[in-house]
Amino acid sequence: MNLQSDDFELFAVPAQFAQDRTYIDSRWKELQREAHPDRFAAQGAAAQRVAMQWSVRINEAYQRLKDPLKRAAYLCELRGAPLRAEDNTAMPTAFLMQQMEWREALEDAQTEADVDRLDDEVSQARRSLLAECARLLDEAQDPAGAAQQVRALMFVARFARDIEARREQLQQ
Repeated sequence: MNLQSDDFELFAVPAQFAQDRTYIDSRWKELQREAHPDRFAAQGAAAQRVAMQWSVRINEAYQRLKDPLKRAAYLCELRGAPLRAEDNTAMPTAFLMQQMEWREALEDAQTEADVDRLDDEVSQARRSLLAECARLLDEAQDPAGAAQQVRALMFVARFARDIEARREQLQQ
């Protein structure tokens, strides 16, 4: 293992969006077993510190690879199209209009059924955006286009959290 390897190399998976989550989970467990600090107890404190660094690195890679949004963002960065989400918030007008409609619908939601319908619509939009990310990253080799989709997914993920907050509010 090499600390300088990217997440895909570390987990021995192709550097692509489409991944087998079951394999990633099993590979994470395998890597954690290999790097567990207790295995290095007889070699002293320095070896245990290195093992701990490995354990942290493996966990960071696992968190990125198992989450489709984080994996897409990571691939964009690796392929030279950083998200720059903090200073690049420009979005297509149609997407912004959709966001406004969803916000209004969430404010107007009076029942759990209203929230459920909105949640279903947002979930479908998320699936569509993820599918487009997969196409742009794995087929079209368009990381800049994928970065735009990832930024949209970040908005959708934030709104999904707002939906859950509204659901909790209605249940009180």
